[in-house]
Amino acid sequence: MGTFFPSANDIKRQWFLVDASGVSVGRVSSIVAELLAGKHKPTWTPFLDTGDHVVVINAEKAVFTGKKATQKIYRTTTTQPGSMKEVKAGVLREAHPTRAIEKAVKGMLPKGPLGNAMLKKLIVYAGTEHQQKAQNPIAFSLKK
Repeated sequence: MGTFFPSANDIKRQWFLVDASGVSVGRVSSIVAELLAGKHKPTWTPFLDTGDHVVVINAEKAVFTGKKATQKIYRTTTTQPGSMKEVKAGVLREAHPTRAIEKAVKGMLPKGPLGNAMLKKLIVYAGTEHQQKAQNPIAFSLKK
């Protein structure tokens, strides 16, 4: 009995619509990362991109639990001395409401070209309006 590896014809991609209002950032991100990687499908393969496209709406209404809004810090650096920038999660969400979910999902995906290909299938919107109506995304309910 051989191992099944899906070919390009076997991979069927769908579009999912996830509403993040009132749900914690971590919970939304873990479910979205699972959909992007294709782990919900029986054809999932660790080294192939078998995942679906995901549209997240209401990213500005996603909540941080506990004291994460004031204590969680996002750091970036260019590896040059003195180049480290620190931004608290609450400040980042006010300036760019979609980036908290994007950064959380990126951290949950594989690193390298495979993770980059999966991340390209993620679209995050701060409000309820989105431009992917033509793809007829399937509403994915987050169990609260």
